[in-house]
Amino acid sequence: MDFLPEPLQHYIEENTEAESGLLHQINRETHLNVLKPRMLSGHLQGRVLSMLSHMIRPTNILEIGTYTGYSALCLAEGMSADGKLITIDVNEELEDQVNSYFEQSEYKDQIEFKVGNAQEIIPTLSYEWDMVFIDADKGSYPAYFEMTLPKVKKGGFIIIDNVLWSGKVAEMDKTDKATESMRAFNKMVHDHDGVQNVLFPIRDGLMILRKL
Repeated sequence: MDFLPEPLQHYIEENTEAESGLLHQINRETHLNVLKPRMLSGHLQGRVLSMLSHMIRPTNILEIGTYTGYSALCLAEGMSADGKLITIDVNEELEDQVNSYFEQSEYKDQIEFKVGNAQEIIPTLSYEWDMVFIDADKGSYPAYFEMTLPKVKKGGFIIIDNVLWSGKVAEMDKTDKATESMRAFNKMVHDHDGVQNVLFPIRDGLMILRKL
């Protein structure tokens, strides 16, 4: 999922703002104790999410796909003082661990963690979103996009992770279902007349959408 040569990747991270102590703890403990640790946003992508959040200064953030809470805490860094972040994940096995991280953070009173099916939970939320981060089951990306876009305010942002799919989307000999599905999703949002889009080659690909 990392496309840069390792020395260059290290140089970039060395010249990027460091993780906080809590984020470093989450990073380390995820790699030690949790299955599929590469799902973690990690240092560079986490700092990108934090920077985008600081630029947008969102009041209401929706995250679909919490994992171990790293990206939620990065997004929370740029929230307005009265901001609210709702993060949803289906994996109840990580609930206690994630809640313990949120409790240690300065944003504990602003983060609401919901465990369950995002497609069932999202319609129950009555917020206008300034910022949405989608990083969950890839087959549901079109549904998450269609469900959230009407609730994103004009000028608000949707950020979608893993859209390069380990580079397979650009390899035309890769025709497996998951790769074809991601290609179709990327084309769908690229062709959508309700958003402006740019695909950043950061880690496994971040699609940034601005609602028109």
